[in-house]
Amino acid sequence: MLFNSLDFAIFLPIVFILYWFITDKNLKLQNLLIVAASYLFYGWWDWRFLSLILFSTIVDYTIGIKLKGEENKTKRKLLLWISILVNLGFLGFFKYYNFFLDNFITAFTFLGYQIDARPLNIVLPVGISFYTFQTLSYTIDVYKRKLEPTKDFIAFSAFVSFFPQLVAGPIERATHLLPQFYTKRKFDYALAVNGMRQILWGLFKKVVIADNCAMYANEIFNNSAEMNSSALVLGAIFFTFQIYGDFSGYSDIAIGTARLFGFDLMQNFNFPYFSRDIAEFWRRWHISLSTWFRDYLYIPLGGSRGGTWMRVRNTFIIFIVSGFWHGANWTFIAWGALNAFFILPLIVTKNNRKNMETVAQGKSLPTLRELYMMATTFALTVFAWIFFRAENITHAFSYIGGIFSKSIAQIPSINPENKLGALTTIILVFIFLLIEWQGRESQFAIEKFGQKWNRPMRYIFYYLIVLSIMYFGNFQENQFIYFQF
Repeated sequence: MLFNSLDFAIFLPIVFILYWFITDKNLKLQNLLIVAASYLFYGWWDWRFLSLILFSTIVDYTIGIKLKGEENKTKRKLLLWISILVNLGFLGFFKYYNFFLDNFITAFTFLGYQIDARPLNIVLPVGISFYTFQTLSYTIDVYKRKLEPTKDFIAFSAFVSFFPQLVAGPIERATHLLPQFYTKRKFDYALAVNGMRQILWGLFKKVVIADNCAMYANEIFNNSAEMNSSALVLGAIFFTFQIYGDFSGYSDIAIGTARLFGFDLMQNFNFPYFSRDIAEFWRRWHISLSTWFRDYLYIPLGGSRGGTWMRVRNTFIIFIVSGFWHGANWTFIAWGALNAFFILPLIVTKNNRKNMETVAQGKSLPTLRELYMMATTFALTVFAWIFFRAENITHAFSYIGGIFSKSIAQIPSINPENKLGALTTIILVFIFLLIEWQGRESQFAIEKFGQKWNRPMRYIFYYLIVLSIMYFGNFQENQFIYFQF
């Protein structure tokens, strides 16, 4: 079920009414309703894969209880590895089986051996990368004794399958989200209004910014051999705002929806395109995944405690693994490695934590130096996204080769029929950036936007967003990009 679909527009108010008016006096019933609603939400796509979520839930719930009463270190490690192998085993089979098989066959063919093996017709379960990491966080934290294992199977099931963030995050930690299912929740009008405001902004990002940018990014990338240099640059920029509007828009809708039910989810995007270096960008982009890799991979590998070599090695490992997490394609690995190279000078010089505060904090405009740093970081990010969007490595290099040609000064060679729409989208992106800039010190752009205005002015602003969604929105129910991951 898509957030930008009529199905969800009907589903959400029904669950909301049942949650606050029917089950509000019983915490167990509220949690049970969340489980039922979450399974319906996920099963709307393909009910067969509900068994995977249920099996992972049972395995990690059982292992958590076993870890509670087990003091033997060897047996505790065995229990942890059972959880890791079961969860990553499912993820590896559904997401990477054909990738490894194809590369295995290619490698042996190169050596002169013929391997007779055919890829399987595997359907990738939506959101498997997200809920796998979420449930793993529970087992690992219980193993490390950072969290008491739960005996409430309903609450744990709700934690694993919580529908707002089930299929594309944020990837919540058990230490943050699970305890919220133990606590009696009361309806908070101000919190719900804040949630609706964030949902509105998330929908704007998705259907107005992302889906309109997608039309032109797809046209240019799919026909890149026929495009001149300026069109290819424009296509990369369109994709840059497509993926940001799409993924951060999903996160905004997820966080806002969770607030309607009295839950607090972590911020997943913190205005990353206003970053002054790549390290800052990665502190602000897909925060739930970046911090997951930091806590469960980078730090266990030694983090920054060793010398320069260890910091460089660990940085490359997490970026390459992060790239591979995104998909079974060498383009994602190249994208991860490229970002590791971008951040390398900051790691070596120990300047990777230099820009921790919000750019131009408390000011209306950045300095010229800050503007230059943001522009440089943005350019590197756009360049890296080419690998992320390309069909394969060959396509990525041919696309980049096309950019560095003599046609850079020419008018973009996109379809003449689409030029007016492309120009309109560019104007919408510019307005979007202005609003994001004004709200960059908040959790989301319009959280406090116009707070000093009188009420009629604020409502006019919100109505303008609604009208923009209705007039400029692309309502073809385009799937969110990160559903494929």
